[in-house]
Amino acid sequence: MKFTPTAIHGAFLVESDPATDDRGFFFRAFCNREFEAHGLSPNFVQCNICGNYGKGTLRVLHYQMAPALESKFIRCIRGAIHDVIVDLRPDSPTFLQHVAVELSSENRRALYAPPMCAHGYQTLTDDAHVFYQTGANYAPEQERGVRHDDPRLGLSWPLPVTSISEKDAHWPRLGRSSETPIPTDRTRILA
Repeated sequence: MKFTPTAIHGAFLVESDPATDDRGFFFRAFCNREFEAHGLSPNFVQCNICGNYGKGTLRVLHYQMAPALESKFIRCIRGAIHDVIVDLRPDSPTFLQHVAVELSSENRRALYAPPMCAHGYQTLTDDAHVFYQTGANYAPEQERGVRHDDPRLGLSWPLPVTSISEKDAHWPRLGRSSETPIPTDRTRILA
């Protein structure tokens, strides 16, 4: 496995070099020892698969607050996605910066997002399936999100939005001041 640091402190693009023969291919999708060797927390407690029907679907920008902070390890196992993480750690050298990568079943790349990095994606193909592991169990009371069109983040999505959930469409915008930079209350709009 090859771990390439991204522009977000502690986030890595993870690539595998598949062994191939006339039967097909094989590659290691996850390795506890290799994660530990790169200083990453490999303690994943939940695995999720998300199927998306149409190209242009947005599933954006989720994270969890303490005590349910979660890292994520994301891979597209069918089709392709434009995957984005945003650093929401106030003490991070890359605070409020983002990174976007294409993950697909063809390129077999994965993205590791540290805790307190909001994660989201847009489908680039119909019938895109995403598999991701999380470092904490889903805790609805700790779930938070940020708007996909928040001007403070300056994100650009490659396709027109064809589908987005009501919840994702109405996450709060980030606060304007550094004193209240991230949404900690599920219902309050900070902008």
